Amino acid sequence: MKIKPSPPYQPLLLRLLHSVNAFLVIGALISGFLVYDSWDGRFGGLGLFTKNRELIDIHGTFGFFLLFAFIAFAIYSIRIGRKRLAPADTARKLQQVGKPIWWWTLHQLANTLMLVALTLSVVSGKLQNEHWLPKGELNHPAYLAHLLAWLILALSLGLHLLMSAKAGGLALWQSMVNVNYRAEEHPRHWPAKVRDWLRHPHW
Repeated sequence: MKIKPSPPYQPLLLRLLHSVNAFLVIGALISGFLVYDSWDGRFGGLGLFTKNRELIDIHGTFGFFLLFAFIAFAIYSIRIGRKRLAPADTARKLQQVGKPIWWWTLHQLANTLMLVALTLSVVSGKLQNEHWLPKGELNHPAYLAHLLAWLILALSLGLHLLMSAKAGGLALWQSMVNVNYRAEEHPRHWPAKVRDWLRHPHW
């Protein structure tokens, strides 16, 4: 009888930051498309709304909170979660086509691409002016860069989900939504850990 493998354990802070960022990213992607569809649509669209100013405000709200959530997640990913990002020997591992290490390396590349795409999205988003679209100013370089960032982010999210499913399967997805955590990860310990890191920072 084949024993079903148990889901891997994911740190509580990773799950929290990942969940918050996932919610904000999906909200920003959807609202961003609706803003484009309402005010621009030159590259195709659905025509769901007609020049709805509230959509700009909603998208801006998602972008505002995503900035802070992304900074926290990026610091965690670089500081603690480096093993989930593309390693220095990525090129060598990618030569082992079809093997488990090949799929895991692609998964790491997908994670890294998500961070890069988020960086481009957040930075280009901060350069936007909320009056450009209502005024019909659709050719600002920052706005065009933000459209490109939206496309890259959407593709990166799809690749991230695909590689997560291939590398870890359902068990990996289950581990990311698990509500249980270890005693040493209780939030009451976080202030002390932050103070300790501030006294002795190490990357």
